Amino acid sequence: MRAGMGRPQRHVLAALAVAASWSVVFAGVAQPAAAADVQSKQWYLKAMQAEEMWKIATGEGIKIAVIDSGVNPNTASLKGQVLKGLDTTGAAGDENDDYDGHGTNMAELIAGTGAGGGLKGLAPGAKIVPMRVSDTEFQNRNSVNARDVEDAIRAAADSDVKIISMSISSPYSSQEEREAVKYAQSRGKLFFAAVGNDGAGRNQEEYPAGYPQVVGVASADRDGKVAEYSQHGNTVDIAAPGKEIPRWCDKSFQRYCDGDGGTSAATAIASASAALVWSANPDWTANQVLNVLFDTAGRDWKKGDRSSYLGHGLIRPAMNILKGKGDPGDPNISPLTNERTNDSPSSPAPSEQPSTPASDQPAQSGNGGNGGNGSEADETVAAGDGSTSASGGDGGAPLSLILGGIAGVAVLGAVVFVLVRRRGAA
Repeated sequence: MRAGMGRPQRHVLAALAVAASWSVVFAGVAQPAAAADVQSKQWYLKAMQAEEMWKIATGEGIKIAVIDSGVNPNTASLKGQVLKGLDTTGAAGDENDDYDGHGTNMAELIAGTGAGGGLKGLAPGAKIVPMRVSDTEFQNRNSVNARDVEDAIRAAADSDVKIISMSISSPYSSQEEREAVKYAQSRGKLFFAAVGNDGAGRNQEEYPAGYPQVVGVASADRDGKVAEYSQHGNTVDIAAPGKEIPRWCDKSFQRYCDGDGGTSAATAIASASAALVWSANPDWTANQVLNVLFDTAGRDWKKGDRSSYLGHGLIRPAMNILKGKGDPGDPNISPLTNERTNDSPSSPAPSEQPSTPASDQPAQSGNGGNGGNGSEADETVAAGDGSTSASGGDGGAPLSLILGGIAGVAVLGAVVFVLVRRRGAA
């Protein structure tokens, strides 16, 4: 990993391409026809019973801070969905100048409306508050604030967002970042972060997912197998869909690419899941929302135990929203640490770090960003243009993913969904 601007700590975007030779086996289902548009490739929406959940909860009233490369508010799917945020990089541009496309992709997976043939978010009623931070490449091109991530976390903590979603990670920890994470918990925020995509390599613990107060998210595919790249160990708290998730190809925001969303996409989808549960239960604290997500996760082991690959299990917000299941537990005890927390955002004194207004006015941006990640491009499809791709899905999923039930057996580090859906933790 390259160090940025002379400092060892750096967060890298977590959506990496997997080896092209790895293939998915569609258990119990025939191979789908080539997809006609990007939404047909969002296989997890049907598997998670999104349409049914949206009749009850859409994430309305929930604001989510996306700490990433910035968010372009002018894509068809995000118009009206992005509020005023904050750029903590100190470089040219603002939080709406997405230098990579990654943050915009995460925002669409969370709260996209699907307009114009764009990605549909799992929580389309939620609103996005973008917090732009730098990655290594951005640092190599710009002079940046060395504490941008810590500043972004504290700003999100001091805002009225309820959920923090961070799909970037680093193998380096700092005391300042650790304290910022603790502060966010004390302000009643629910913090999700990607565990990283080097599970087949060094599998080194990454942050902020490695902090006890953060929900570390692993990536699973449509058959319920944990992706081979998804990191495993003590940082994993839950698993969500991350394989075969479309993404913006480049800085032009003109077309989506097939490929892999990785633990980045899984984190966004886990954050959206929490938004759905919270909007359906607005009086709950962050601890209660997370308690229910852990309690209703799909698994074939004793509740309370954790798998190194799936943690508490596979995320299933429909179990609460559609069936009313899940024990919210003590509102002031964290299911992550089993310690008492301050879950009223007004309890602690506000941090003196920069804060985001998180206003209800949609953000305005004059351009669509100036970065891209087209190096991961496989087959591409223009947003809503009806063209086809060789490796998509038809929005369907095996019956095993739709019914819910008991998770399968872990084999060679991959856990198979058998009559289950959702997330897992380490």
